[in-house]
Amino acid sequence: MSSFIKALQERRANVWEQAKELLDTAESEKRDLTAEEEAKYQAFNADLDKIDQRAKDLVEAEQRTKDAEAAFAGLLAKPEEPGARKGQEKDSELRRWARGEMRGVDIAKPEGVSFRDLTKGSATAGGNTVPTTFYGQLMAHLIEVSGVMQAGPTVLNTSSGETIEIPVTTAHSSAALTAEAAPLTESDPAFAKRTLGAYKYGVLLQASTELLTDTGVDLEGYLAMQAGRALGNAFGVHAITGDGSSKPTGVITSATTGKTGGTGVAGAFTADDLIDLYYSVIAPYRNSTSAGWLMRDATLAAARKLKDSQGQYLWQPSIQVGAPDTLLGKPVHTDPNVAAAATTAKSVAFGDFSQYFVRLAGGVRFERSDDYAFNSDLVTFRAIIRADGLLVDQTGAVKVFVGAAT
Repeated sequence: MSSFIKALQERRANVWEQAKELLDTAESEKRDLTAEEEAKYQAFNADLDKIDQRAKDLVEAEQRTKDAEAAFAGLLAKPEEPGARKGQEKDSELRRWARGEMRGVDIAKPEGVSFRDLTKGSATAGGNTVPTTFYGQLMAHLIEVSGVMQAGPTVLNTSSGETIEIPVTTAHSSAALTAEAAPLTESDPAFAKRTLGAYKYGVLLQASTELLTDTGVDLEGYLAMQAGRALGNAFGVHAITGDGSSKPTGVITSATTGKTGGTGVAGAFTADDLIDLYYSVIAPYRNSTSAGWLMRDATLAAARKLKDSQGQYLWQPSIQVGAPDTLLGKPVHTDPNVAAAATTAKSVAFGDFSQYFVRLAGGVRFERSDDYAFNSDLVTFRAIIRADGLLVDQTGAVKVFVGAAT
């Protein structure tokens, strides 16, 4: 496996070098890419995306194998004790429910402090020794399809869905030079009060009786993947562009403008625009480990072409499989719900995404029905979560690039 991964890394580096050669040739000749060169460049970008996806699949497959080996090793290493089944009760309960022996089941967040780092490089730090719960699998798939959830927001898990009042910073205090014995000028921070609710997101899943009775099917993995991706896609739209009216408030909606593009370029950005956007975010947020970029895939393809004044590419491919690429040294997260580059469009966001709060109320509610699709011999499952989102520091923790209006 290691030799294959090394070959994958070398192939990725080779593809990027070929893409750079196209761009450098056009730049040296002071012209744009020809139609043929543009087609080749887009093909190189597609190859990079495919290699990244393959690397991601390998990491996930290796993680699942190690989790399974660790779980079996733990079971075989010691006899079962009276209290040992407590952690397995939900799993067996889930299987009884899937077989139709129970009507519904709540998959709550695991008890106690059980925070696990879902970044790709965490497995070697001990993550491989911890079996993945059903809740953990579902949340991993939810994060997988939502750019905001990948970017590292602050997640608040609550057991119930009552409204939470959050103070939102709208202005900071400021100091001033003061003469001896002169009175100090009062400067209080400005706050607004916002609420985090619990909006309901749900999905129906249907599976044939044959699928459920097949002992070779990874039932938990199948349900976790399908439900997690569906719920992540639904919540992800509002986490980006929600207006706060009977839905979460999106991070792009709340972010302030850090840079407006030039005229006559149909909303496109330049290297200088992204550099200006980067430095429009103040140092404490810019230097945070949660700071990063958020844009859609097509926008990232354009950003890969940009160079700084020294001729260095702003975009730097990762040298480690599974680790994110960087733009000006910060990780890039993609989400299809971010607007495409266009006039007045907010097409790129940069800042500290830990200042975006995501509230998850309760766990995940699963219910099944044998009657809903009785004539098709399908079993119907219903998955429901309750969530909300809000950018709590609106003084400029996250800023956006806006295409010029004219």
